[in-house]
Amino acid sequence: MNVYRLAREKHATPLSGKGAARYGARWNPVGIELIYTAQNRSLAMAEVAVHLTLATLPDDYCMLTIEIPDEIKVKRLSEADLPPDWKEFPHPASTQSIGRDFVTENEYCLLMIPSVVTQGDFNVLINPNHIDFPKISIKSIEKFPFDKRIFN
Repeated sequence: MNVYRLAREKHATPLSGKGAARYGARWNPVGIELIYTAQNRSLAMAEVAVHLTLATLPDDYCMLTIEIPDEIKVKRLSEADLPPDWKEFPHPASTQSIGRDFVTENEYCLLMIPSVVTQGDFNVLINPNHIDFPKISIKSIEKFPFDKRIFN
């Protein structure tokens, strides 16, 4: 399986969950490392674009294609598995506890979870502390200029 991550060039490598752990995000509280990726390039872009404006748009984004071997175990959650407030912004503690428990239990390397931004698509969260994480690799890194019409 390939997944995709849009990142600023200076943060593209190495793959780590340190940025997410530093600030916390929808699926992890501060202190918990997770790598946020998407099932497809469009979702990776949408997940970043919702946090930007044309005025704050950096020109150094890269699209990472990340290769995940098929034998790596995936935990899948549907909307029915999530708390009623899972789509709220700012993100609630209830969703952060899902990521915390996923990492703490350490049974799976991957958590496939519905996207808040694009209904019907899924994000794939990677636990960088799982024993299978070293099997995951970056297949390619390409410059990714945003089409500025997205922000009009």
